[in-house]
Amino acid sequence: MRKAIRFHHICFVVGFWSFNLFAQDPAPVSVVSPNEVGATRELRLSGTFVPVKRAQLSAKVDGAVAQVHVDAGAVVKRSERLITLDDSLERFELKRLAATAAAAQADVNENQRLVNEADRLTRDNHLPQNELALRSASLATATALLDAAEAAKAVQQQRLDWHRITAPFDGVVVRKLTESGEWVTRGTPVIELVETQNLYLDVQVPQERFADLNSQTTITIQPDTNPTLNIPGRIAASVPVADAITRTFRLRLESTEPHKALMPGASASVTFTLKNESEQVLTVPRDALLRNPDGGYSVFTVAQREGVSVAQRRLIKLGRSLGEAIEVISGLSKGEPVVVRGNEILRHDQPVNIVANQ
Repeated sequence: MRKAIRFHHICFVVGFWSFNLFAQDPAPVSVVSPNEVGATRELRLSGTFVPVKRAQLSAKVDGAVAQVHVDAGAVVKRSERLITLDDSLERFELKRLAATAAAAQADVNENQRLVNEADRLTRDNHLPQNELALRSASLATATALLDAAEAAKAVQQQRLDWHRITAPFDGVVVRKLTESGEWVTRGTPVIELVETQNLYLDVQVPQERFADLNSQTTITIQPDTNPTLNIPGRIAASVPVADAITRTFRLRLESTEPHKALMPGASASVTFTLKNESEQVLTVPRDALLRNPDGGYSVFTVAQREGVSVAQRRLIKLGRSLGEAIEVISGLSKGEPVVVRGNEILRHDQPVNIVANQ
C-alpha cells in the first residue's frame, strides 16, 4: 500500500514539474554557433623605451661660457640657442678680416679701372699692348687677394658662429653640464639633449621565439607608466645577432599611435599575438560567458525536449583571450547553439524562444 502511494506521489511530482516546465512563457534569447579559428599564442615580454635621437652636445671651439640659456627639463626647438661662449676676440678678428676684404675690394676696383682705361687707349694706339697685359695681371692678382680675404672672413664668421651652441633637433634638455664662467674645450659635453616625440621600444626576445615574429604579428604595448593603455605597435627593426650571454635577440618596436605616456627610459610590457591557421580552436563570444560562484565559467546552450527549446547550463573550461572571443578548451562542441542575449536571467531547463540566430 505504501509503495503504491509513493509511486503515485512520484508520478504526481514529475507530472507537476513537466506541467510547470511547459506552462512557463519561453524566454526570448539570441544564440550563436561557436566558431573555429586559427589557434593563437601570446608571448609577453618587457622592454624599455629609447629615443630615436639622443645627443651629448659639445663646443666646436675652446672658450669661456658667457651664458647658459636653458636648464634641465627645458623643451627646446631645433636651432634654438642653448649656450653662448665669449666671442669678443672672435668678433674683433672678424672686423679686422672684414676691413682686409674691403681693402682688397678697393684694390680690385682700382685695377679694374686701370685695365678699362688701358683697353680704351690701346684701341686708339695711345698705349702699347704690353701695358694692358701688365694691368690685367695686376687685376688678376688683386682679384685673387680679394678671394683669399673673403675666404678668411667666411672662416672667421664660421668660427664666430661656433661660439653659439644650438639644438640640432626638437627635444628636452636632460642634463646641463656647464655653467657661466667655466672654460670648455672642444669635444667636452656641455648639454645632453633627448628627443621625446619619436621613441623605440627595445625588447630582448628569446632565441627560440625570435623566428616566429614578423611584420604580420599583432603587437600590443602596455606602458608601465599607464598599464591600462593598450597601444598598437609594429616591428621597426630587428638585430639578427644573439647576445652570447642571454641568448636573446634585440627587437626594436615603435607605436603606431603616439601617446604622452610613452617616455624615454620608461619600461613597458609587450604582448605578441602569434597565429597558427593550421591549428583550429573553438571560441565563443564574451557575451555568452556567465561567472560561477566558484570562479569558473559556464554558458547556456539550447536543446530540444519534447519539441520545446530549453536552456541547458554547461560548465566550460576557458583558454586564451582572442579579442572579443574566448577560446573554449572543454565543455562545448562545435555546432551547439550558445545563448549570447537573454542569458543573464535564464535558469537551467527553462523554455526559450530563439528570436535571433547570429
